Amino acid sequence: MNTINVMWKLTEPWWELVVRCTIVYFFMLVLLRISGKRQIGQLAPFDLVLLLVLSNAVQNAMNAGDNSLLAGIILATTLVVLNYLVGLATFKSKQIEALVEGRPEILIHNGRLYKEALNREKITQHELNAALRAAGCSGVQEVRFAVLENNGQITVERKEFRPPS
Repeated sequence: MNTINVMWKLTEPWWELVVRCTIVYFFMLVLLRISGKRQIGQLAPFDLVLLLVLSNAVQNAMNAGDNSLLAGIILATTLVVLNYLVGLATFKSKQIEALVEGRPEILIHNGRLYKEALNREKITQHELNAALRAAGCSGVQEVRFAVLENNGQITVERKEFRPPS
């Protein structure tokens, strides 16, 4: 019976858990947003490891050492509510959407490669070439446009070739 009471007993005030969780949530949102679109949309194994280790690193900042079941429920609920509110805010406001999710980045337009965009987004030539091949393009000259989407994917549209008459 005593174990059950300990399991549900908070060692920190509920409101402190909510405040800590909110601060960590927005800190992580900013940190991951700064890391760039490509890194979030296309997780390499080391990116996944980083996210797992980050979640462990910030756990104590959120729970303040309170490992009770009730603290976990409060933190999980707070995270889900915050995520819902951020999603709702990005749906209702284009400015908030741009701040949180970013904007698509044009990488190629009418066969012209924007190297500064590749550098800014940390996309290698190999990654770009793989996206071009997946779209059936053998080179930049065949591309009408290539865009790095908010989710980290590269969308490629081929130029329409018309045979000479």
